[in-house]
Amino acid sequence: MNKFLLAVAATSMAVPAAPTLAHNTGYSHRHYTSDNGVQYWQGRDGRYYCKKSNGTVGLVVGAAAGALVGRAIDTRGERATGTILGAAAGALLGREVQRRTVKCR
Repeated sequence: MNKFLLAVAATSMAVPAAPTLAHNTGYSHRHYTSDNGVQYWQGRDGRYYCKKSNGTVGLVVGAAAGALVGRAIDTRGERATGTILGAAAGALLGREVQRRTVKCR
């Protein structure tokens, strides 16, 4: 019984490792290069592509800065409106600023 359990344990550890030993042919036609932190690759159609940032960090930083500026500008009564509008405007502005820093050709 112990030999059987040992064989099952050894097999269960060897089976998940089999795909890692396979030859990776799916991405062999793409050539990755990096230029100032921007990744470029050549697609199957021969055109070059690059990975652009989705602007998440700029969105968060812009929203935080916009909320602070909006709260400072709106000094009368309830300041939630200025905070919310400032956060929304700052988020949109921060996202666009970050997305435009990478120029893909």
